[in-house]
Amino acid sequence: MVVLNRIYTRTGDKGETALSDGSRRPKHDLRVEAYGCVDEANSALGLARLHAEGEMDAALGRIQNELFDLGADLSRPNMEKDSEEKYAPLRMIPSQTERLEREIDAMNKALAPLRSFVLPGGSALAAYLHLGRTMARRAERRATELAAREDVNPAAITYLNRLSDWLFVASRAANQNGAGDVLWVPGGTR
Repeated sequence: MVVLNRIYTRTGDKGETALSDGSRRPKHDLRVEAYGCVDEANSALGLARLHAEGEMDAALGRIQNELFDLGADLSRPNMEKDSEEKYAPLRMIPSQTERLEREIDAMNKALAPLRSFVLPGGSALAAYLHLGRTMARRAERRATELAAREDVNPAAITYLNRLSDWLFVASRAANQNGAGDVLWVPGGTR
């Protein structure tokens, strides 16, 4: 259980922060950047939920929780030491990505095939889902860059990749199952 009774600690005043294993890194460290981008995507989904109802709201709530799990995963380096820990560190697992895939398939059944690229917009919900999608893509870019240098859970990267797909399909569902999509018209302003 997390207990936060004091919000400021002053431990980061000199530009460092603690990872979940207790090690300290500069706040501009790539690992910190990666889970910070996940946090930004989560914030965008919080905005989207202001416009979501029913199952869409519930699904976004599940994803927001998983993004906290993902941030915890990314904030813990040294996966090879996981087995030495008294309590298993929180890591993303393939079944979380598999659930996203099932939900994508279910939403996609109601959508007409695309005949052009979709511009972010349409309904407020769709616009915020697109914002979350682009932020998830940035988090994925940072996580893959980190994985080229340090140990990163592959399931975390796969989840981010699938999440952006989920958010794209969900944005179309939010736009009256694609009927309200704003389509790109190549060269349309010439």
